[in-house]
Amino acid sequence: MTSIANRTGPAVEEAERYTAHNYHPLPVVIAEAEGAWVTDVDGRRYLDCLAGYSALNFGHRHPDLIAAAREQLDRVTLTSRAFLHDQFGPFCADLARLTGKDMVLPMNSGAEAVETAIKVSRKWGYKVKGVPDGRATIIVADGNFHGRTTTIVSFSTDPEARADYGPYTPGFRVVPYGDLDALAAAIDETTIQGEAGVLVPPRGYLPGVRELCTSRGVLFVADEIQSGLGRTGATFACDDEAVVPDMYILGKALGGGIVPVSAVAADRDILGVLRPGEHGSTFGGNPLACAVARAVIALLETGEPQRRAREVGEHLHRRLNALVGHGLTAVRGRGLWAGIDIDPALMTGREASERLMARGVLAKDTHGSTLRLAPPLVVTREEIDAAVDALTEVLKA
Repeated sequence: MTSIANRTGPAVEEAERYTAHNYHPLPVVIAEAEGAWVTDVDGRRYLDCLAGYSALNFGHRHPDLIAAAREQLDRVTLTSRAFLHDQFGPFCADLARLTGKDMVLPMNSGAEAVETAIKVSRKWGYKVKGVPDGRATIIVADGNFHGRTTTIVSFSTDPEARADYGPYTPGFRVVPYGDLDALAAAIDETTIQGEAGVLVPPRGYLPGVRELCTSRGVLFVADEIQSGLGRTGATFACDDEAVVPDMYILGKALGGGIVPVSAVAADRDILGVLRPGEHGSTFGGNPLACAVARAVIALLETGEPQRRAREVGEHLHRRLNALVGHGLTAVRGRGLWAGIDIDPALMTGREASERLMARGVLAKDTHGSTLRLAPPLVVTREEIDAAVDALTEVLKA
């Protein structure tokens, strides 16, 4: 332990000294990574059960994605959208095919994609639906997390994300998650969009949202930044209930854990409302991002990541559910995505994360005594067993 303190300590101290404290990371300093594993500066290996909040769905340094990035690095990395490049059209076509939509608008971060969806929806409301100028309303579910811009936190119900950032952007209505009656009551002639959150929805909720939006002339916009691209055992979480939204918001795993890539995808009658100069991004759709994202889409089109998430995810949830009543109070999730509630009488989520780290497993708390588990989709059953065995030891200790 002395060598860990000697080598890790300075790196942690430097980060604490020179970085704004907007994160509270675990005191591990990662130097290398491959697949589902990371290695710290002292050579100790950890099973990564967070996967960059689902940005690393395909694991660290997936060979196909690294090869695509290396090849593109030797050619061209940035042109800006002032010009076309040879990866742009193929990427947009590939993503449109994957989503079943007509058009794609590439951005960088997930928050940028959410902001894009908001702007497109509002313009559609004014230009197509005929909502009076300045009166468009968007319905969101409580408990949501869609990003950290001032507009996005305006409709957050998380005090940590929202507090002290006002005045807040108007035009949003928050309804209880999973409550179709509340959603129906919130829709009026000014409503342009209903947006799904990242929590696992009750069965029948998403089809009900789809039916309401269709019958009332409202756009159904699904934020699949964390839930999409294989995480739940399907390409999109909406696929689990055969629901097709009007617009997908995508990010995180689309960049393969190499570069930030996000996008919105919708049909021409929605995305077609934008004209040159009305919205853009210097780095959105850059050659490097497009090359990596095309390799990500190629992996998804095999169906292998989705199959693994379903099969290994069933094993994960079976093991976790056996711990309910033995230190866990609840397990939620789908595929290789789980939220687990630890009995708060035992420890906080932070304490559980630190104790798991000591046993070679990296996970992260969210609120209170809740942990989020989202290992890369390349994780094996044996690795899942090792992670759950470590959790079992933590709960018993």
